Amino acid sequence: MLDPQTVLEVLRPVQDPELQKSLVDLNMIRNVKIDAGTVSFTLVLTTPACPLREFIVEDCQKAVKQLPGVEKVDVDVTAETPTQKSLPNKQSVEGIKNIIAISSGKGGVGKSTIAVNVAVALAQAGAKVGLLDADIYGPNTPTMLGLTQAEIQVKQGTNGEILEPAFNHGVKMVSMGFLIDPDQPVIWRGPMLNGIIRQFLYQVNWGNLDYLVVDMPPGTGDAQLTLAQAVPLAGAVIVTTPQTVSLQDARRGLKMFQQLGVNVLGIVENMSYFLPPDMPDRSYDLFGSGGGEKASSELQVPLLGCVPLEISLRQGGDAGIPIVVGEPESASAKALTAITQQIAAKVSVSALV
Repeated sequence: MLDPQTVLEVLRPVQDPELQKSLVDLNMIRNVKIDAGTVSFTLVLTTPACPLREFIVEDCQKAVKQLPGVEKVDVDVTAETPTQKSLPNKQSVEGIKNIIAISSGKGGVGKSTIAVNVAVALAQAGAKVGLLDADIYGPNTPTMLGLTQAEIQVKQGTNGEILEPAFNHGVKMVSMGFLIDPDQPVIWRGPMLNGIIRQFLYQVNWGNLDYLVVDMPPGTGDAQLTLAQAVPLAGAVIVTTPQTVSLQDARRGLKMFQQLGVNVLGIVENMSYFLPPDMPDRSYDLFGSGGGEKASSELQVPLLGCVPLEISLRQGGDAGIPIVVGEPESASAKALTAITQQIAAKVSVSALV
């Protein structure tokens, strides 16, 4: 006899590929209904940016169609992003499930480009996303997110001033760039830097977020220490180029997070190769090749992906239209979307394992 329990039993061997556990045991199969020869149920993924969504749905449909009398299988896919575990001596940010640091050992490797596009790609997938620009000395993310003219309001809350984040492309954002004139330098020592980053964490009306992406400044200094010691991070992503000097600094940045007890989600190799717009079938290794893969192997952390250098990627950043929005079918946009899916999957694993 065809009933919900029979459907659950035949689905029990189907596993989440990242967690390697049964979808049924993880309570990811819900609301099983049977109407004549049609079986319907809800598949609850751990992230809306799941990279293996289609494969999981296909495995579920194949399993259920083995049952006698089943003619059709309808799968309604949704997501519930898990929350990172709390850690002693670290204060979570209310309403934020996962905080992801996008970092680099040196400047000029395109870290902010990666951070902005990852945040927007997560929002495109259906997640609630915030972007914290922790690069206090060089706040560029307002330009890249199309928010150079934005003004953030300061309201009086029960525990002091509360900042209202700016919003564009589905992403909430705060940045030092909103609080100073465009040409004004920030000439601060460490304690002041520590104070503003904590304010951006705890005194912003973030609301409920699945992910807060933090665009870190380059290096291994005060900002990295403040973030790693203040909040339970879901993990850090290290951005590099294939160039040797970039990889040397990336390794130092990666080791810093490991020494601070932060999970390194992986390495992103940016500017992997140049794609000329008039000859898209050709590619040029302007900064060398294979550096990210070699570092990934030696340091035993995943290579999340490689992003090519395209003129449209730079143009989109300057115009405030991230490449995943402006040209989603471009090679760099597809690479960034795939990287975002890898990051989201690894964040879910770190929260649930």
